[in-house]
Amino acid sequence: MMTPYYADEWVTLYHADALTMTSWPWVSCDVLCTDPPYGRRWRQGATRTSAARRTGDRRQAAAHGHAGIIGDDSTGTRDKALAIWGDRLAVVFGDLLLACPRGTRQVLIYVKPPDAGTKGTHAGYRRDVEAVYLVGPWPAGLNGDSSVLRTGARNVGNPVGLAARYRHPHAKPVDVMCDLMGRCPPGTIADPFAGSGSTLLAARMDGRKAVGVEIDEAHCETIARRLSQQILDST
Repeated sequence: MMTPYYADEWVTLYHADALTMTSWPWVSCDVLCTDPPYGRRWRQGATRTSAARRTGDRRQAAAHGHAGIIGDDSTGTRDKALAIWGDRLAVVFGDLLLACPRGTRQVLIYVKPPDAGTKGTHAGYRRDVEAVYLVGPWPAGLNGDSSVLRTGARNVGNPVGLAARYRHPHAKPVDVMCDLMGRCPPGTIADPFAGSGSTLLAARMDGRKAVGVEIDEAHCETIARRLSQQILDST
């Protein structure tokens, strides 16, 4: 049996490829809540930091680029994980320009912090929203809250923001994950693409057990550090 990369009373994290773990442990959880590779071949070119501008150091500027996310070449990674999960409840983040997952019942809109999405704008509009797909047999009902989700986090795009702080380009604010967690039925949360660890932190804050899997060891290290801090991380 694989040894967890990190474990506490509430959260177990594995450093592995979730798609090869088809019988345990995340597949046996009750609800899936994940931020998978979107399938848009995201890359980030070198950016010229203030230090690089002052010194003209191209190597320093290049160091702030990002080669991309493992499994982001197509929606196949996301879809394979959902096929393994089966026809059960899932909350899945994604790109509004790409096809939604099979079995989607409703699409929510996650509005990023005010300074997000400034790169790659078109017609003067920022890329500051993402999809949140409710997949599987979610019950229908009357009334309800807005399907637009907002966060109290700020400064995503600068050095003190989420992406820089947790070294993951798609780091999600914990307050949004807590909101989504509150809409899920009781049970253990599965996150096969744990990323920066926000889903796992939100689950623990909600008093839920959670099982996470992350293929990139650098991100596992970030998650373990966040979880071991033993403080309330609301962003």
